[in-house]
Amino acid sequence: MIQSKSAHPIDQKGPPMKKFPPVEYQSYLKLDQLLGAQAPKSAEYGNEAHDEMLFIIVHQAYELWFKQILKELDSVLTVFSAPTIEDHHMGVIVSRLARIIEIQKLLIQQITVLETMTPQDFLEFRDYLYPASGFQSAQNRMIENKLGLVADQRIRFNQSSYEKHLDEKYRSKVTDTQSEPSLFEQVEKWLERTPFLNIEGFNFWSKYRESVESMFQADRDYIEKHSPLEGAEKENSLKEMDTALETFKAIFDEESYKEFRQNGAWRLSYNALHAALFINIYRDEPALQLPFQILQSLIDIDENFTMWRYRHALMAHRMLGRKIGTGGSSGHKYLKQATEKHKVFNDFFNLTTFFLPKSQRPTLPAEVKRKLSYNYSLEEE
Repeated sequence: MIQSKSAHPIDQKGPPMKKFPPVEYQSYLKLDQLLGAQAPKSAEYGNEAHDEMLFIIVHQAYELWFKQILKELDSVLTVFSAPTIEDHHMGVIVSRLARIIEIQKLLIQQITVLETMTPQDFLEFRDYLYPASGFQSAQNRMIENKLGLVADQRIRFNQSSYEKHLDEKYRSKVTDTQSEPSLFEQVEKWLERTPFLNIEGFNFWSKYRESVESMFQADRDYIEKHSPLEGAEKENSLKEMDTALETFKAIFDEESYKEFRQNGAWRLSYNALHAALFINIYRDEPALQLPFQILQSLIDIDENFTMWRYRHALMAHRMLGRKIGTGGSSGHKYLKQATEKHKVFNDFFNLTTFFLPKSQRPTLPAEVKRKLSYNYSLEEE
């Protein structure tokens, strides 16, 4: 949203115009190494289980896709790390987040492939795998850290931190990502730099607050006078609405907001939350369309990982019942708990509580609309 003329490492130059030696498909893709990397443990013990090959390939494919996700994440983090973000880099962020989203769809689909293996098929080789577990995936933990999952959010694995279960060879590489700026932190700083939040002569937040409080009052009137809910259900709905309204009012009082934030109701900073609201409410303005797509992509990424974890939990329940996992965890119970707890961009989900229909949002002044429009589409005054 803010232009800068400084060079940026994300910008790439094409190869020089010269001839290169021929490349052969097999050697370029290192297929001898790749296709030779499947070594079923059951075969080592002279009792090869047919489905162990599927199990290995699916998990190796996961790790290859994790590697690509990390590459895309690092690229996006590089862009966000700049003091200002050039307009043409906004499209780069959107496209690379979109690629992560498409990869996540493959991660989810791979569970369906793995579920062609029955629980009995899995039991044929499961005992050979102790104590290996997907929980030990260093790349998966790096993705979580780079996205912005913090220690307080994590479900503890067997009452201990996840680092203790990582291979010592990769432990420092993973833990180093905990101290690096995460995508959540970078996005938060970017949102805090968003212009148009304080506009001289136009009190957006006052008008917006009136509109949202009117919306809450209309909903409350409906519950009290026309809703089919009765008794405790009606009372609980009214209490939930009052809680949501109190949370909304805190958005306009920085000290109150800090208290809500300390209690875990919000994670974004006060200014970043305001920026996210403004972008969402006026998302159809030209200058806000790419920022809106970025916020939507972050929601999609969180949602997809939530779906993937949930599908993984269901698969574990289907394959193991109430047995413990090969890594010693509580199996599907642990995975199910992590499903919701490990979301990073929960604030963007919760913001929808305070969205308005387009017809009820405050009208932007002409000068503000001009600044939010593409210059070439406007007549000079």
